Amino acid sequence: MSLAKWTVGLLAGMSMLALAAPADAGEVRVTVAEYSAKTGPYFEAVKKEFEAANPGITIKYEVVPWDVLLQKLTTDITAGTNADLSIIGTRWLIDFVQQDVAEPLDSYIKPEFKDRFIDTFLQPSIMNGHTYGLPIAASARAMYYNKELFEKAGIAKPPATWTELQEDARKIKAVGAFGYGLQGKEIETDVYYYYAMWSFGTEILNKDGTSGLGTPGALEAAKLYKSMIDEGLTEPGVTSNNREDVQNLFKQGKVGMMITAPFLSNQIKEEAPNLKYGVAAIPAGPTGARGTYGVTDSIIMFKNSKNKDEAWKLLDFLFTKEQRAKFTQGEGFLPVNKEEAKMDYYVHNADLAAFTALLPDARFAPVIPGWEEIAQITSDAMQKIYLGGDPEAGLKDAAAKANAVLKK
Repeated sequence: MSLAKWTVGLLAGMSMLALAAPADAGEVRVTVAEYSAKTGPYFEAVKKEFEAANPGITIKYEVVPWDVLLQKLTTDITAGTNADLSIIGTRWLIDFVQQDVAEPLDSYIKPEFKDRFIDTFLQPSIMNGHTYGLPIAASARAMYYNKELFEKAGIAKPPATWTELQEDARKIKAVGAFGYGLQGKEIETDVYYYYAMWSFGTEILNKDGTSGLGTPGALEAAKLYKSMIDEGLTEPGVTSNNREDVQNLFKQGKVGMMITAPFLSNQIKEEAPNLKYGVAAIPAGPTGARGTYGVTDSIIMFKNSKNKDEAWKLLDFLFTKEQRAKFTQGEGFLPVNKEEAKMDYYVHNADLAAFTALLPDARFAPVIPGWEEIAQITSDAMQKIYLGGDPEAGLKDAAAKANAVLKK
């Protein structure tokens, strides 16, 4: 959905916020983003445990797929029927704050509560000095590689640079597999491009606030990906494959290398337990630069909630060490709770250690108005390039469109 449509929808609904149907006394309604088949059962278990410990408060969940979540929230807010709490992509938060539908949580957050969090993951939800959300899920990105394909292709270790990755992809292709899995459709198509772009020394936004898509580094990264497609080093039909499609190819042993999130490790253990794989840093560029994508999703309270105190009790419960561990480990995310991070599960988990080692190089989506529209502009440009378009012309056009959004 475009930011323009989303903003218009919110503006149209602002006058209706006060008309929201009153919630039952003590009922807390929660819109939950569906991460996996484990999401619903986890929150149902929370409901039973929380209600038993808090007589008089009832929890009502609605689990919604990610690909329709923003549309649903926009519709619900416009109609004044939104829940008390909702999981959102943190990158959406600035729009909720600007439209005055998100409740600041500062009056509820005591120092000891705030101290539960790893600051890196709490910061993206703090705007204008106020905390509007809590990091319900956190993640970074790293490179997965198939150890059996590496051995078959005579590759001793994961590539440290993009040049080495391209050479290794050729060797993997020679033994009958796809060298590098490249996503070209749907959510995070833009991000898959940023991995290379950051390595070539370019940021999403230049220091003067303009789009980085028009820089030499952005062009080199696009040329790299296009050359790999043209040479047949990726899976065929890149623009037909979303993140899950590429992950499935990796789980099937058909892809030598791909970049994705920690949750793939859990999926492999459950769906492809015999797959021998490793996790390594994202390759560096010519000057040694590299970058991973740091991601948080937040849970927010809506301003028109009729049961804010009860909603806060649920938030306090969700962010205890025990509840965090159940959710984070079940879904395959990184810990946001300091005490949780000290648990043996994380300390002795080699896969997660590879991700946490990359956090100093993590970039988060810019907290700016219009970010979703800019991300879509980037994704559209990359799809055209992957399909054979000229990288220089495509990026020049995308930079102009992104700058127009940034000037609004």
